[in-house]
Amino acid sequence: MQSIDPSLIVTALGILVSIASAAEIVRQKLASVIEQIQDMEKRLRKSDTRIDKGEVHQSTSEQRVSVLSSMLSPERRQVLHERLARLEANCETLRRDVDAHRKEYLSAHNGRHPPVPSVEEVKTSD
Repeated sequence: MQSIDPSLIVTALGILVSIASAAEIVRQKLASVIEQIQDMEKRLRKSDTRIDKGEVHQSTSEQRVSVLSSMLSPERRQVLHERLARLEANCETLRRDVDAHRKEYLSAHNGRHPPVPSVEEVKTSD
């Protein structure tokens, strides 16, 4: 057998130490990278949540604007104004009819109020 040279042992141990230290450095760097990736994933999820909320808010606002624009459209306003004009005309006609009937009622009424007998008086007179 050949003899092992001490410098070879030292070199082999040096290589093993450098491999072990390199592995430790890689493990630490990998842990740091994993931590950064997890942080970025959290931020991405928060951004997604904010974007989703914004989209929901935008959709709701668009629906509200659509409803308001249909309510305030010139065609719809014209129909409502025509209905209102008819209702006002009907109210005026009804008011004139009520006033005429009231005048007729008041002219027929003599203004006297004779006493009305109570229920007991009516029963005793029978």
